[in-house]
Amino acid sequence: MNETAKIQQSQSTEPTTLAKTIVLVGLMGAGKSCIGRRLAQRLNVSFVDADAEIEQAAGCSIAEIFEKYGEAAFRDGERRVMARLLQGPPTILAAGGGAFIDPETRTLIRDYGVSVWLRADLDTLAARTKGRNHRPLLNAGEPRDILAKLIEERYPVYAEANIVVDTGADNPNVTCARVVEALTHIAGTEIASAPAESAP
Repeated sequence: MNETAKIQQSQSTEPTTLAKTIVLVGLMGAGKSCIGRRLAQRLNVSFVDADAEIEQAAGCSIAEIFEKYGEAAFRDGERRVMARLLQGPPTILAAGGGAFIDPETRTLIRDYGVSVWLRADLDTLAARTKGRNHRPLLNAGEPRDILAKLIEERYPVYAEANIVVDTGADNPNVTCARVVEALTHIAGTEIASAPAESAP
C-alpha cells in the first residue's frame, strides 16, 4: 500500500476540536491555502484565508492596497485582521507570506495559535507562482530573483515556527498528513477528538 493510500485509509470522520488556531506560514506558493483546506476538512474545522479576510475588510484587492496605500498600511491592516481571527474560535488559518515576519503579528500567533511553516525550495515556489500577477511583491522585478531574496530574508524567521513541514512535489494529502502527525507530537497536543454526544 502506497503512502497516499495509507493516508486516505487513516483519515477519520470523527469530529475534532482544536485547542488553538493552527496558523500556516510560509512564502507565496508554499501551499498554505491548498494544504489548509485539506487540513480543515480532515479535522472537521473551518478554514480561513487571512488574505481573503483582509480584502473583504478593505473592500479591495491586496494588489490595490499595496498600490494605493503602500506595504506599511497593508501590514497594519493585516495585523488587525490577524488579531481578530486569532482571538476567535480555533480554525485552520492560512497567513499571508509576510504576516509571520512582522514582530507584532508573530507575537500574536505565538500567544493565540500554533504556527506551522510549510517550507518549500526555490524551484517549487517559482513553479507554483509562475504567471500569477496578483502577488504585489513579485511584480517589482524578476519573480525568481525576488523569491530567492525573500527566502534569504524570511526563512530564518519562519524557522521560529512551532512546526516545520517540507512541501514540494509530494501529493498535498501527503503533506497534510505530515502536518497532522507533527501536531500530535506537540506537548499537550493541540488536536483532540470531540466528546461524543450523550445518548438520550
